Amino acid sequence: MSLLHRGRWITLLGLALLAGVYVRALAFTPVERLQGPAQKIYYLHVPAAIWAETAMVLVGLGSIFYLFLKDRRLDRFAAASAEVGTVFAAIVLTTGPIWGKPIWGTWWTWDARLTSTLLLFFLYIGYLLLRGAVRDPALGARYAAVLGICGMCLVPFIHLSVYLFRTLHPQPIILKPSAPSLPGSMLATWLFSLGVFTLLYVGFVTQRYALSLLWEERNGA
Repeated sequence: MSLLHRGRWITLLGLALLAGVYVRALAFTPVERLQGPAQKIYYLHVPAAIWAETAMVLVGLGSIFYLFLKDRRLDRFAAASAEVGTVFAAIVLTTGPIWGKPIWGTWWTWDARLTSTLLLFFLYIGYLLLRGAVRDPALGARYAAVLGICGMCLVPFIHLSVYLFRTLHPQPIILKPSAPSLPGSMLATWLFSLGVFTLLYVGFVTQRYALSLLWEERNGA
């Protein structure tokens, strides 16, 4: 089985399991006492946010090693991770206001977590535009690598922003030093969703990497 076909099968499995996540979330996971049904978006929003940030960390790491080793595979992976991270960041910025409106009474507020996440999305867009704007692929890869490293440096700030600033966005209830403060059934649903998003990331990146490789082979790049 080719790399492209393998990525497609992984992605299809992930999408099927994502439907299973929401069957479990809606039918078998209790409604949160204070937020009501709106809290169900949590099982989509938070895993997407984790992978939007993780994807950028992987872009940055791939970029660092590419600058030192000049291995096209590292640049190819970084570009694929950036494209997938852009999609996940868009999911975060779409589901966040949908969740926030009934809870906060507003679609958007310019607090530290939301603003820095929006900046991460713009960095993703800039990374992809920069790669396409430079005609020399090697030069474009180097420029994009620098931007990818800058994006990686933003990720810790996004995570710590709710501790450093006063914000409407709640502090983490799972990714925190102490034990997670979710009931067992909710935590199980969240872990299921996080596993599914991990599968989707792997599937999407595998496909995008394979497509880039095919394009380079056909164009003699």
